[in-house]
This record gives sequence, C-alpha cells and structure tokens, in this order.
Amino acid sequence: MRRKDREITDFREIINIIDECSVIRLGLSDGNFPYIVPVNFAYTANDGQLCFYIHGALSGKKYNMLKENPYCSFEMDIPLEIDCIEKNKSVTMRYKCVMGKAKVRFLENEEKQRIVDSVIMARYEKTKNFNYNKLLLQKTAVAELTVIEMTAKANLPKGEPDSLK
Repeated sequence: MRRKDREITDFREIINIIDECSVIRLGLSDGNFPYIVPVNFAYTANDGQLCFYIHGALSGKKYNMLKENPYCSFEMDIPLEIDCIEKNKSVTMRYKCVMGKAKVRFLENEEKQRIVDSVIMARYEKTKNFNYNKLLLQKTAVAELTVIEMTAKANLPKGEPDSLK
C-alpha cells in the first residue's frame, strides 16, 4: 500500500466499514480480462477469520467461473464526498474501502440451509424473520469466501475522528 497513512489495520474498524457496505464486488479470472461482478453479501468474523457469503443461480458466468477457479479478489467501498482543498488547490475523494483475496467453497445441504438462515437472512432487519420458500434453496448456489488476504484504507473528511487509522 503506497499511502500507509491511510491504512486501517484494526480488525474491528475494518468490520465497521464492512457493516456499512451493502455490495461486495468480486474480481474473477476470465482469460485476458478480469470479470467484476457486484453482489450483496453477509459475513461472519470468528477469531479474526472473516468469511463472506453470497448466493445466486446454480448456473451462469459467475457460478461457472467460481467453480472453475475457486479464488477471487474482492472490493467494497463507501464514497463519502469529493473535497476541494483551498490551501493547496487540490481535489481529493473521501472514502473508506476494504479489498482482498478469498478462497471460494460452495455450500451444500444442511450447511447451506444453516448459513442462509443464520447469516444471510439474519443480516437485514427486513429478512430476519421472513418465512421464505425453502424449496428455492435447491436452485440456489451459496458460496463461502474465506478471506486469505485483506487491506483497508480511508481518506476521511476534515474533522472526522482519526480512529480508523
């Protein structure tokens, strides 16, 4: 990371950024070109190990690519504001972001059901107690992305607490 002054290393602060994000972008390998796909997610953080959970169809480009190559990159961010700095006549974007690499594993049967119920559906107040059609899980892929490397960074607006550094 070039700007070490913006690096966030505290795991709890990284989790706070993740909590503010509703989309994770996956970077998948597609020959000469990366394939980037935004997806919603849920996560668990146990003893410093972070796992993201995503779901989708049991077919299609994302599913096929993850089956073929069980590794991905990820990125999530919170754009805060564009800032015009009079003092030196410069412009900067204020933001918070988390990036990294993960190993992907597709879940099956009881484990898939448990993660959907206790992690994915539990993430949002609106879905927490929703009685969804469990038969749809037969047609749904659920993937666990175990984080193997992660960095976080922030460029906070003036006056914001520096607690994220």
